[in-house]
Amino acid sequence: MVEIKKAQIADLPLFVQMERATDTSAFIIPYAYADHCQNIADPNFVYLCILANDVPVGFFILVLDADGISVEFRRIVVSTKDWGIGQSAIRQMEQFCHTVLGRSRIWLDVFEFNQRGRHLYEKLGYKQFGEGAHNGKRLLLYEKPL
Repeated sequence: MVEIKKAQIADLPLFVQMERATDTSAFIIPYAYADHCQNIADPNFVYLCILANDVPVGFFILVLDADGISVEFRRIVVSTKDWGIGQSAIRQMEQFCHTVLGRSRIWLDVFEFNQRGRHLYEKLGYKQFGEGAHNGKRLLLYEKPL
């Protein structure tokens, strides 16, 4: 069973470790532990822990947009891939954004070369609305109304 819960500072060392995994680090911009500590203390950041059978297997970083409507889906990291954990967790995160955070739109960016991520987001109803770049790598911007 997959569930999400608010993350705690004590979860951050595990999150740093998950970000550094070789099958993850190429697809995200990993943060240092100090950055995670600073972010989790910021009221505009929301860290959620992903649990599978009560064991931490991933996390989300969300950032509340100043417009009061949108939330940036900044990051998902799942240590166990291809088991549907990410898909289930994203659906729960979307519900959390709507019911707990009171937001009606989620947006994200994903590296163009991240085929797995793009496939999953499109499967879950995210639509591309723009493009950007980071260090010469093309980013695709996606959004989903809630």
